[in-house]
Amino acid sequence: MPFNFKMKIESPAWYCARTKPKHEHIAAANLRKNLNLEVFHPRLRIERATRRGVMRVSEPLFPCYIFFRCIIDEKLGEIQRTNGVNTVVHFARRIPKIADAVIEELKECFEGEETMTVKDRLSPGDEVVVVDGAFRGMCAFVLRVMSARKRVQVLLDVLGRPTPAEVDENSVVNERNTVATLVPILAAPVIQNAAVAG
Repeated sequence: MPFNFKMKIESPAWYCARTKPKHEHIAAANLRKNLNLEVFHPRLRIERATRRGVMRVSEPLFPCYIFFRCIIDEKLGEIQRTNGVNTVVHFARRIPKIADAVIEELKECFEGEETMTVKDRLSPGDEVVVVDGAFRGMCAFVLRVMSARKRVQVLLDVLGRPTPAEVDENSVVNERNTVATLVPILAAPVIQNAAVAG
């Protein structure tokens, strides 16, 4: 008498891989090219004032992590051997799936592309360094941001006295600005949309 059993058919799902430091783009490219996987690697293109002027730098939204979609049982070994990949994220022996809705929501934030352009934001109280003009090289504190005029009022130490001065917003560098500090800025449109929907 033949055995009657049902086979569980696995369907593709999203998973997360931890990459080697600064190897997110390498791991993503290799998973796409060598294993033909769908990969999501969200990046930010940041316009940042530096000591050499305004520069555009690209940084991963999730440093050392990328997302990929596959049937994990079929590809696990190959993924773990892929150049740039450190390991597939797991807890003990369980490899957690990431809900499609989570990835879709992230993709919507990036308008279908993997790179979003953001500009450094300055706020009153930020510690900055002046990188251009007569006050070049001086440390200062932001007093006021005048967005319409693209100017910033800063407090400088001139001859031992705190002195307010107005400078071009592109002539100061916010030394503490990182991707982590940009997360609330990136979330703002989502929060506003939720408030409108509610």
